[in-house]
Amino acid sequence: MTQAKKINRAVSVSEIKNKKFKKLELSPKFKKFIGTPEANGVWFVWGNSGHGKSRFLMWLSKELTKHGKVAYNTLEEGARLSMQRNIIDAGMDEESVRKNFILLNREPIEELKIRLRKKKHPHFVFIDSFQYTGLTKRQYIELKEEFTDVLFIFNSHAEGKEPLGNIAKFVRYDADVKIRVEGFKALPMSRHGGGEPYIIWEEGAAEYWMDITNKKQLTP
Repeated sequence: MTQAKKINRAVSVSEIKNKKFKKLELSPKFKKFIGTPEANGVWFVWGNSGHGKSRFLMWLSKELTKHGKVAYNTLEEGARLSMQRNIIDAGMDEESVRKNFILLNREPIEELKIRLRKKKHPHFVFIDSFQYTGLTKRQYIELKEEFTDVLFIFNSHAEGKEPLGNIAKFVRYDADVKIRVEGFKALPMSRHGGGEPYIIWEEGAAEYWMDITNKKQLTP
């Protein structure tokens, strides 16, 4: 009879107290936004189109290139003109950024896994968008549990103020950092501090939120 594999998930108080975690020391603006998060796990970004989400994600990609190799998997949009403009506008062609950034042109999740199993793999992986992955809840869990040294940043469509679909909502609840984008503001919920909104476009944000305020004041 084959002996059952021993499973040991218990961690003592001393072990967790003394455990060293790899953290991201972000630039001041991003530190005010999401604090000092771990360099692995899951972040989840969602919002409706036309609110600055793509621009924000590219700036976040640029920030993370300071800490390691970034792969941006454009499953939905592909390597098209709009993506080219986004990359140019964010200054991703700067030498210090370019060496740590790769764009994946609609790379299927199974091929992405092969890439991540290599020794010199990206440590920050953007997946845009979650709805185009086709992942089930189980497949999502298997992905993050296999690649425990990778930080996955999922971009999601929204329905109103909520992520689109039950699986996307599950991932949102599971994520360490949750970011909702609305009216050219990124609004964070992080387990690692921060909490200050990230303004994506000053003029657009001011106009959008002033309009929201005025509508509330006019509502009886």
